[in-house]
Amino acid sequence: MGNGLVNVRDQKFILFEQIGIDKLFKSEKFGDYTLDDANMMLGEAEKLAVNVMEPTYTEGDKEGCTFVDGKVKVPACFHDAYKKICEAGWNCAARDPEVGGQGMPLSLFTACAELFSAANYPLLMYPGLTCGAGALIEKFGTDKQRKKYMEKMYSGEFGGTMGLTEPGAGSDVGALRTKAVKQADGSYLISGVKSFISSGDHDLTSNNIHAALARIEGDPAGTDGISIFIVPKIMVNDDGSLGEPNDVITGNIEHKMGIKGSATCTLNFGEEDKCYGELLGNERQGMEIMFHMMNEARLEVGVQGLGCATAAFEHARDYARERIQSRAIWDMTNPDAKPVTIIEHPDIRRTLLWMKSYVEGIRALNYYVAFAFDQAEIITDAAEKKKWSGIVELLTPVCKAFSSDKSIEICSYAMDVYGGYGYCSEYPVEQYLRDAKITTIYEGTNGIQALDLVGRKLAQNRGASIKLLFEEIGTTAAILASDSDFAMLGASLGKAVEAVGGVTLQFKDWVQGAGMILPILNARPFLEVFGDLLVGWQLLQAAQVAKKALNKIYAENGAETQADQRAFARNNSEAAFYEGKIASARYFAMTILPTVKGRCLGILAGDRTPVEMLDASLG
Repeated sequence: MGNGLVNVRDQKFILFEQIGIDKLFKSEKFGDYTLDDANMMLGEAEKLAVNVMEPTYTEGDKEGCTFVDGKVKVPACFHDAYKKICEAGWNCAARDPEVGGQGMPLSLFTACAELFSAANYPLLMYPGLTCGAGALIEKFGTDKQRKKYMEKMYSGEFGGTMGLTEPGAGSDVGALRTKAVKQADGSYLISGVKSFISSGDHDLTSNNIHAALARIEGDPAGTDGISIFIVPKIMVNDDGSLGEPNDVITGNIEHKMGIKGSATCTLNFGEEDKCYGELLGNERQGMEIMFHMMNEARLEVGVQGLGCATAAFEHARDYARERIQSRAIWDMTNPDAKPVTIIEHPDIRRTLLWMKSYVEGIRALNYYVAFAFDQAEIITDAAEKKKWSGIVELLTPVCKAFSSDKSIEICSYAMDVYGGYGYCSEYPVEQYLRDAKITTIYEGTNGIQALDLVGRKLAQNRGASIKLLFEEIGTTAAILASDSDFAMLGASLGKAVEAVGGVTLQFKDWVQGAGMILPILNARPFLEVFGDLLVGWQLLQAAQVAKKALNKIYAENGAETQADQRAFARNNSEAAFYEGKIASARYFAMTILPTVKGRCLGILAGDRTPVEMLDASLG
């Protein structure tokens, strides 16, 4: 039986059979973990997601956050759930035990986070942002700052935020206007306005600690002149007790399309010129510090999108197995035929398989990048470490953008499976669709992720990272092509990687010739074909693993012919699961990957119409 949110069997397949995270447990950093521990952690995460978090999802959406007399209240049902998350140590599980965490590998925690995101990611945002802000203090703060702020943030007693966005400087961080003036005691007075601050104010914790970007008076314009400051909502005394309220005023909360249980605030710093702030790190180190958390934050948003997508798929598939409507296509002319469940209809089956393939492929991609984080942490060999760090840098914008873009499509298809019922709030898929949309926008819009990929990441290490990745994908394609069962699938992957590789070379030629205009113009389409290539690669790797497992199962049970194997798999959940992995890979390789070459040809055409057309021609 499933949990209605996430296919835990597939999570375990990717972690233990496809990636092999047990390799991490041989390292000093993760040496205290075993496969039994990992299974236990997943089980506990599933219990928390299903029994504690998911029951608050719809209620939290309906109640939303309120803003009365300058104070923000989150949905009442969130309080007990937040307390249980923190008591169980999930708010900082991937941090070192010496600072209050569980030392969990990020790859394992990412799987747990998918369960939490599928259950109620607006609730998860509160501890998630706190952990992210606390990690900056852990790495760049002084011993005093860690004692004063980080410890209580990691325990969940204090909340935390990232104060980046401003009304006139959204994606253009360098245009921020928040100012910091140094005081005689070494502290700073902060003044300015921050907008769209997730968890900016709430009543889940006794205090909220803002990591806010600002420019010290006299420092240069642009991103080079930005510093970052610790700005508490309520002053914290040296002994850890709370003092007077700081001059941080909540101006309003946003009324949003989705994630209504997450408080998105405008914060006014220094309305009375009394906003206290402490420098974090060194002066003008703000962007470096912010980027320290950016890769992990982008992966986190990708998992949020994945969470909405997998829950929507699970619900749609289960609904299709129950909803009875219309005769089967092969019985349309039979007046005595009875209606069947809609999962029997070809278009519904195709839609569900499309969704399944993308969910499984995106899950594998996100886990793979989390595994790369872990490898970069534990490996000491310089060249190998550089390889894994390069994968992290290269693929995190893809995890964020591709996962969230496809989440919208998957949730939309889930609604189509339900028909008109899916558009109604009595069924959950309309909320998944509404909640998923913000993942394409915050933590850097997906257009910006594409620009980061094309403008910075493809050229990193002089192109060595992308070259190495293409070689690995090509190796997978060649191995598949030599397998009679998978030869066509391997050929499809090989043609796709050749096409995407050709575009990257053309980008280089364009930059050396006409400049960046054509790569920039085609950044979003490139990220889309690159994402499909990566998902296809992950699915076909999974098919190789699944085939070996299936052959063993069938051999042990005497299922020699295809007919015997199909009959056996109908009544054996493990065989059915592995057959499903191969079906996902085969469908994707035969229907999605062939479109990659055509879309790459569209990019290579170098059409400039969008930038050359008259503004007035847009209508």
